[in-house]
Amino acid sequence: MTAKSQQNWADDPATTLRVGEGFRLDDVDPDATPGYDGDKGDAASDLEAGAEQFDELQERLYAQSRSDDSAPALLLVLQAMDSAGKGGIVRHVIGATDPQGVHLKAFKKPTAEELAHDFLWRIEKEVPSAGYIGVFDRSHYEDVLIGRVRELAPPDEIERRYGAINDFERRLTQAGVRMVKVMLHISPDEQKARLGERLERPNKHWKYNPGDVDERELWPAYMEAYQIALERTSTDAAPWYVVPANAKWYARLAVQALLLDALEAIDPQWPAATFDVEAEKARLAAT
Repeated sequence: MTAKSQQNWADDPATTLRVGEGFRLDDVDPDATPGYDGDKGDAASDLEAGAEQFDELQERLYAQSRSDDSAPALLLVLQAMDSAGKGGIVRHVIGATDPQGVHLKAFKKPTAEELAHDFLWRIEKEVPSAGYIGVFDRSHYEDVLIGRVRELAPPDEIERRYGAINDFERRLTQAGVRMVKVMLHISPDEQKARLGERLERPNKHWKYNPGDVDERELWPAYMEAYQIALERTSTDAAPWYVVPANAKWYARLAVQALLLDALEAIDPQWPAATFDVEAEKARLAAT
């Protein structure tokens, strides 16, 4: 029995949240909790139950790689408008497991060295090794999102990048990296409230960026850029999932469920002992 079957999921989130043919971002209600029959109180206990299975599967994945260089890896790509809850996903979902098997990379504005290379150069260096769970807090998709909205590259270069991304992700999956690509979708009103909370709390001022207000003024352009990116790069090998994120508790539970689906599909195995277990028991008892 999987963790999700023990929780309040009425429908499989991997199916409900997946971007498929005819998908329209405008049709997604950021306040919704699709596929989940519980409420915020149920979600807390469900998240805790899922964390136990997530931790075990992550440990099995990491352990398998210690004796198998070709063991799979898992990569979570998180994209969202500012304040959508990426940090909360990292703390409350990924944080439930051993950090030694996790590779987290938050991509910031490219450096001069990074700009001197193709946009995927800095991304390829951070792909998780065998047995690891990788987390990209923002990613190569910035280059077709802010890159498109802010016209940071010519239109023909932006167009080229969609195909380059699909080729890159196809290579990753063929090499054994299973991808879970998530857009956390919040409303502009919810973002305004969250940014306002940061301004009201001195202990949150460090998280506030005045540039976020400038980006808010381009909200329609960003939604169009997301729509295009989702349409062009949601593939069978590396599909996109759009998670309504006005309710933080739902977003965390949904991302956990997507990761559990991916890990269950990988089905990592404990490595067999490379020594005589009974003989070692005897030796230990004799000391």
